[in-house]
Amino acid sequence: MRKNSLTLMQIVMAVLFITGIAFAQFDDPTKDQIPQTLRDINIPYVYVPYAVITIDDYDNFVMGTTYSEGHVSINPLNPLQFFTGWNINVAFYVHNGIDWIQTPVTFPNAAGDPVTAVDSLGNLYYETMKSPVTGCWVAKSTNFGQSWLFTNVTAVSGNDKNWITCDMTAGPYSNYVYSIMTSSSTASFWRSTNQGTSFSQTASLTPHTYPGAMVCVGANGSISGGCVYAVTHLGPNYAGTYTFHLSTNGGASFTTQSSVMWSNYIGTEISGRSTVNGMRTRPYPMIAADNSWGPYRGRLYCVYASNEPSGNGNKPDIFLRYSTDKGVTWSARKTVNDDPNTQNNHQFFPAIWCDNFDGKLYIKWYDTRNCPTSDSMDVYATYTADGGNTFAPNQRITNKIAKTKLSSSGNPPAYQGDYDAIMSNGKVSVPVWCDFRNNNYTSMSAYFPDFAMRLNPTQDSLNSNVGNITIQMQVPSVKLYADTVIVSASITPTPPAGTIAITYPSGNKLSSFPGNVPVKLTGTGGVTPGTYTLLVKSQGPNGTPVHTRTATIYVSSTVTGVGNEIEVTNNFELFQNYPNPFNPITRIEYTLATVTDVKLVIYSSLGKEVASFSYPKQQAGKHTAFFNGGNLSSGVYFYKLTAGDFTDIKSMILLK
Repeated sequence: MRKNSLTLMQIVMAVLFITGIAFAQFDDPTKDQIPQTLRDINIPYVYVPYAVITIDDYDNFVMGTTYSEGHVSINPLNPLQFFTGWNINVAFYVHNGIDWIQTPVTFPNAAGDPVTAVDSLGNLYYETMKSPVTGCWVAKSTNFGQSWLFTNVTAVSGNDKNWITCDMTAGPYSNYVYSIMTSSSTASFWRSTNQGTSFSQTASLTPHTYPGAMVCVGANGSISGGCVYAVTHLGPNYAGTYTFHLSTNGGASFTTQSSVMWSNYIGTEISGRSTVNGMRTRPYPMIAADNSWGPYRGRLYCVYASNEPSGNGNKPDIFLRYSTDKGVTWSARKTVNDDPNTQNNHQFFPAIWCDNFDGKLYIKWYDTRNCPTSDSMDVYATYTADGGNTFAPNQRITNKIAKTKLSSSGNPPAYQGDYDAIMSNGKVSVPVWCDFRNNNYTSMSAYFPDFAMRLNPTQDSLNSNVGNITIQMQVPSVKLYADTVIVSASITPTPPAGTIAITYPSGNKLSSFPGNVPVKLTGTGGVTPGTYTLLVKSQGPNGTPVHTRTATIYVSSTVTGVGNEIEVTNNFELFQNYPNPFNPITRIEYTLATVTDVKLVIYSSLGKEVASFSYPKQQAGKHTAFFNGGNLSSGVYFYKLTAGDFTDIKSMILLK
C-alpha cells in the first residue's frame, strides 16, 4: 500500500529548497543588508574594555565587537573629538583623541547602516535606517556624542543604503545637511536647511538600481559649498554605470553631468555579489570634493575598485579619477595601490575623504599584498596632495594581518559589511574598519600618518632621596609622519611624601625621525617607597596623533647612587587599576612573563559578567587595557585576568 507521508530525503530536499529561496530572497545583491544566516545566529554586540593593541610600537584602537559598517566624523572645531557609529546602532565618542566612550543613541527603531556627518559649528549628525526599512532616522548632538538633542527626525525615505553629509563651510549654504538613499529604482535626495530640525525631499535621481548613492559637498569657484554632488549606480555589479549629478543651489535641484562605465568585476562574482575569497565586497563608487582654499579647490574625485585585468575571477585594484569641470569630464584612471605586481594581490573596499583644511585626499582600502595565498588582508592607506596625480607611498594601517572572512560570516557569500570610512582633521586622518584578527567583527581605528612610540627601559628603580633616572621616549619609525612630536609625562599615584620631579633635558619636542626624547625623573624629599607608574604621552601639534606608554618605577630607600638598579624580573602580575575610584574610565595594567592568550573579565559585585575581552598570543611584557563603565551604575566591581595558567582578581570602585 502506498503511503502519503514524505520520505526523509524529500523532507530534506524541501527544507533546502525553501531555505535556499529564503536566503536568495534576503541576500538580494541589489540590497546591502546583513544576511539572514547571520541574523539567525544573532551574534551579540559585545562591549569590551576600551583597549589599545600595540604591535611593533604602532597602535590600533579597539572599540568592541559589532556587525561592522563603521563610520567616523571629526569635530572641525576640536581635532581631538571623534565619533563612530557601527552596525547595529552602537556608537562611541572620544574627546581626547585616545579614550573611546560608548554613547547610547535611542532611536525609535533601527535597522543599521549608520553614517555620520558634522557641520561647521561642530553639530554632529548620526543617521541610521528605520526598521522596517522605509527611510532613516537622524540624531543630533551639540557636544559631539555625549548626549543627543533628538533621535527621531526623519532624514530621508527609501528602502536601502543611505548616506549623509554636511556643508562644513561658511558659504551661502553653510550647515545645510544632505541625505540620499536608494528608493526602488531611484535615489531619494533630502535636505535640511535648519541644522537637522526637519528634512524635505528635493529630488529623485536616476538612473539608480543598486545601492551606492552617495553625496558630497565641494566649492563652486569662490563660493564655498556651492556644489553639491551626488552619484547614482545602475547595476549590475560587474558592469555598473556611475551617473554624476550636480546642484549649485544648495540641493534644491540637480542637473546630470555625466554617466560613465569604468568598473568591471571585483574579484569573483558569486550569486550576483562581488566577492574576494568568498567574502562580499561593495561595487559602488565613493566620491569627495575639495572645499579647501588650496590649489585644487573645487576638484571632484571618484574612487572605486575593479579587476585588473578585467574579467571574472581576477584581482581588483583601487582606481581614482578626478574632474576639474564639476563632473562633466574625467581624468584617465590612476592606480592608487603601489604593490610591485598588482595582479598578484587584491585591493578592494575603498573609502575616501578630502580634507577641508589642506585639500589632501585620503584613501583607505583592504589589501592582501602581505599574504601569498591572498586569503588574509590588512588595511592600507595613502593620500594625494597634488589633486590625484600622484600618491604617497602606501602605508599599512593594521598592525596584525587577519583572515579575509570569518568562519561564521555566512556562505556564500560571506559578510563583512558593505562600507567603512576615513576622515581627517587638517593634520592626520582617522580610518575605521572591521577587523577579523580575533575571528569576530572587531571595530577598530588608527591614525594616519602616524608614528611609532616606545619607552626604554619600561621599568627602573629610583632612590627616594637623591636618585635620578632617565627613561627614553623613542620614535623608532614613522608612517609618513613629518610633523613635530610633543612629549608630556606624569607619575601616578602621587607619592604620600616627597616628590618625583619630571624634566626634559633635551626639551620635550622631537622633529626628526627616528629619534628620542629623554624623560628625567628625580626623587627628592624622601619619596615614599613603593611602585609607581610613569605615563608618557606623545602627540602632534594639534593633539593628534596621540599615543601613551607606561613604565614601572620602583622607589626604594636602599638604593644608593645614580644609575644603580635593583633587578626586576618579568612575572605574571595584575596591577591595581588607576584611577580608583574612577568615572567612567580606568586603566588596568598587567605584565606577562611569556607569550600567552589573555582574557580580562569584569564582574559586578553579584558576580555577573558585565564586560570582557580576549586577545590571543599577547607578547611578554607590560600591557594596558582601559575599562569604560559609562553604561554601568556606581558600585564595586571585580576584574579577573587569566593568562595561561595565571589567574588573579582585584576589585575597583565606579563612583559617578
